[in-house]
Amino acid sequence: MSTVAKSPGSVHVRPLGGEADGLLWDKFVMSCPNATFFHREGWRRVIETSFSHKAHYLLAEEDGEIAGVLPLVRQRSLLFGDALISTPFCVYGGVATSRDDVRIALELQAAAMADSMGVAYLECRNRASSNPNWPTKDLYCGFSKAIWDNPQENLLAIPRKQRAEVRRGLKNGLVGELDQDVGGICYDIYSQSVRNLGTPVFARDYFKILKSVFGKDCDGFVVRQEGRAVAAVVNFYFRDEVLPYYGGGIAEARSLGATHFMYWDLMSHASRERGVKIFDFGRSKRGSGSFAFKQYYGFTPEPLLYQYHLVGQNSIPDLSPNNPKYRLFINMWKRLPLSVSQFIGPWIAKNLG
Repeated sequence: MSTVAKSPGSVHVRPLGGEADGLLWDKFVMSCPNATFFHREGWRRVIETSFSHKAHYLLAEEDGEIAGVLPLVRQRSLLFGDALISTPFCVYGGVATSRDDVRIALELQAAAMADSMGVAYLECRNRASSNPNWPTKDLYCGFSKAIWDNPQENLLAIPRKQRAEVRRGLKNGLVGELDQDVGGICYDIYSQSVRNLGTPVFARDYFKILKSVFGKDCDGFVVRQEGRAVAAVVNFYFRDEVLPYYGGGIAEARSLGATHFMYWDLMSHASRERGVKIFDFGRSKRGSGSFAFKQYYGFTPEPLLYQYHLVGQNSIPDLSPNNPKYRLFINMWKRLPLSVSQFIGPWIAKNLG
């Protein structure tokens, strides 16, 4: 969209342009306190290349300087509808700025875009409420906490029962190691794990594109027992944070204590090797198994306030797998052979952002 909007005063909103704009965008994101890894310009390239969804990234300028950014992607499918989202496939989104007037200008432009496109709704995946006039959904919570470069400190910060699971992993001879080929064994283990949960898997190329775009800020961590990979996770890095994002384990991982061990070992490794101070465990739905796991692991849930500008529908969308509408599909998917799920999954997963 080529429309340029003006807010009262000197704030101007316009679409993100070419490479030079992208560099300035990322420079702003790295310095903006409420920006996240998912505000990085690279996500525009990742999503357009991997899923063929059209990005509509907006930036607000004042006196030639960026004062705020809003990443937006239009996601259209016959199964899940038509929406403008900030940002699909990401935990966080919405406006990144430290100024209310800039936020208002960007949200007004985004709402106008949604109206002109005729989408069902505009969704902003805010960490905190930003627009008091927009409906809010708090289905998800985020989880993060401080970590240290001392493995023993990280271990003692884990509640006793889960700490015993980490020690079980140690007794079973588990060893963690970095893996830069996130499209290799990390993908193999992840795809098996999500199939078992009844979720369509992304294409292998998506993981390769993530690595290509984000470079050293995207890597894998693999847990092995006597050389055999039993669990793995793909991680993102942003400022002083590590974000384990796509993780899973083989069928025996639970009995080995592999998942508990993996996240504990990653904490110490990321802090020691990258100077990381915050472990961002991402989002989980209230009442889900992953929500309980993160709580029991010593993380405090923080509500994520996703907000909506409704256009073509009258209520907040419910695309949760807990929706009975999708239950039959999930149960069927769990029974598919892994090779079949890897082949068909990407065609469905591209719309599950």
